[in-house]
Parts: sequence; structure tokens; C-alpha cells
Amino acid sequence: MWNDLIGRLYDGAQFATPASDEEIDQIQRRLGQEVPVELRDFLRGTNGVQDEYGSGLVWSVQQIIEENEAFRRSADFARLYMSFDQLMFVGDNGGGDQFAYVRVPVARDDVFVWDHETDDRKRVAGSLKDYLERRAGSDGDEWYR
Repeated sequence: MWNDLIGRLYDGAQFATPASDEEIDQIQRRLGQEVPVELRDFLRGTNGVQDEYGSGLVWSVQQIIEENEAFRRSADFARLYMSFDQLMFVGDNGGGDQFAYVRVPVARDDVFVWDHETDDRKRVAGSLKDYLERRAGSDGDEWYR
């Protein structure tokens, strides 16, 4: 389902080999957050996907872990931004803004954007599918501004 959707929405999308449940479980073990059901299903079909320009529509398991750990551990980020502990970043726009699920205090299935220039965090889509469709329907970043 996910690969078909992305294939229809994004010309030139770059798919990866599917992730195993064991790999996906590493996200929860390393970040201490439950993986959203739709993200788990997505990663079972492709372990991340990039658009034709290399932007991470949805990151791989490894990138989800690495990016989230880096954001949470950065002393510079701790001085500049609010905590990232409640978020699970899963994609980016290629220019610094990141897309995430809110996992704490209540796990949510909608997708938020974090603006790297202002530290604003706002809801941009009701689900992963909605996020992918909205993002595909716009040139550039105006769809979430």
C-alpha cells in the first residue's frame, strides 16, 4: 500500500529494502518511545524513502535513531531550542525543517513540523498518509507554513 501510494505521488522516489520487525523495534529500545503503527507498517514496506532531490520523505530506521539521538544529546541544541524528548523525528525537507510524531505525554498519530529557524512546532497532517499527500501536492515548503 505505502509503496504504491508513494509511487503515485512522487516521481523518482527512491525506495529501500524493507525493515524487519527486529530492526523497527530498535527505535523503541533506543529512543524509549513506541513506534506509531502506521510508521511500523510503512517501514515494513520500505526502510525509508527519499524524494527525487534526496530529501528524506520518511527516514530509515537507522536515520530515525541517529537523528533523534543527536538532537536530544546536543548541548548546542539544548541551549537554542525547547526539548526534543517528546518528539520522534521521521523525515525532513532537505533544508533543516524536520517532521515528527509527538510521542510524550500522549502518543499521537498526526505529523508535526519543527521549524529549525524559529523552533516552532505545529501540526501539519493528521496521519502519515495525509503528510505524504500534502507534501506531494505542493512545490516547496509552503504547504506547511
